[in-house]
Amino acid sequence: MRNIFAFIRKHSNLLFFLFLEVLSLYFLFSYNKFHQAAFMGTANELTGSVFSQYSKVENYFNLKKENERLSKENTRLINLLKADFALPDTTKKFVTDSIPVDTLGTRRKYLYMQAAVVHNSTNLPNNFITLHRGTSQGVNRGDGVYGPGGIVGEVVDVSNNFSVVMSLLHKQSSTSVKIKKTGEAGKLEWDGTDPSILTLRDIPKSVKLQRGDTVLTSNYSDKFPPNLMVGTIDQVIQEKSTNNYLLKVKSATDFKSIQTVWVIHNLQRNEQNELEEKVKNKK
Repeated sequence: MRNIFAFIRKHSNLLFFLFLEVLSLYFLFSYNKFHQAAFMGTANELTGSVFSQYSKVENYFNLKKENERLSKENTRLINLLKADFALPDTTKKFVTDSIPVDTLGTRRKYLYMQAAVVHNSTNLPNNFITLHRGTSQGVNRGDGVYGPGGIVGEVVDVSNNFSVVMSLLHKQSSTSVKIKKTGEAGKLEWDGTDPSILTLRDIPKSVKLQRGDTVLTSNYSDKFPPNLMVGTIDQVIQEKSTNNYLLKVKSATDFKSIQTVWVIHNLQRNEQNELEEKVKNKK
C-alpha cells in the first residue's frame, strides 16, 4: 500500500495530466457531433475488423463440419442424376425386389456411396488406394470409383470395413472410354511413368482429334455410367505401324491429393455379366 502511494506522489503530475486528457476527450466526443461521429466510425471500424477476424477463425474450425455436410449433399444429388437410371426396353412393367423402380417407370442402375481415402500410392508401377468402406457398408468387388475431378479406378478386394481400389495408375488397369465430340470408343491404360498422364488406344486415325479434346467414360463399361469425366487429350501420336492413334490423356483426377471419393455400384452388373458369360460358354 505504501508503494502505491509513493508511486502516485512520484507521478502525480503525469496522472493528473492523463486525467484531464480523458476528461477533455469525454466532453469533446459527448458534445461535439462531428468528433462524436468520427469516434463512432473509428470504433465501428475497429469492432468490425475484430469480428471479421473472429469470424474467419470460427469458419476455419467449422470448415471440416461444413465439408462433411457438402459431401453428403453431393452424394445425395449424384444419386438423383439421370444417368443413374435406365429406361426399360419394353412397355411391359415388371415387379422386382432387387432393383428400385421410381414413379416414372425408370429403373435405378447406379448407386453412389461416399468413402474416405485412408491410403494411396502414385509412384509405383502398380498403384492401389485403400478406402474406409467395405462389405458392411455395401461395397463390392468390381465397383467403380469416382473422385472430385474424374474416374479413379476399380474395387478389387474388400473386407468388412475397408476396400482396396486398383487405381487407374496400374499397369493392368483398362477402362472403356470415348472421345466426347465423336463418340469413338477406345481403351484407357497407364504406361507406368507420369501419374498425371494416361494412355488411350484403339482410336482410328480417320477421327479428327486435337489437343484439349475431352475424354469421357463410354457406354461399354459395366463399372461406370457413361459420360463421366476422364480427362483431356494432351498429345496426339500417329504411330506408323498401326491405323490407330496413340493418345496421351491428361487425367482429370489429381491422384496425389485424393481425400474423398464415391464408390459406384452397378445394380445390374451381375445380371449382365452372367448373361454374357453364358453366351461365351455356349461357343
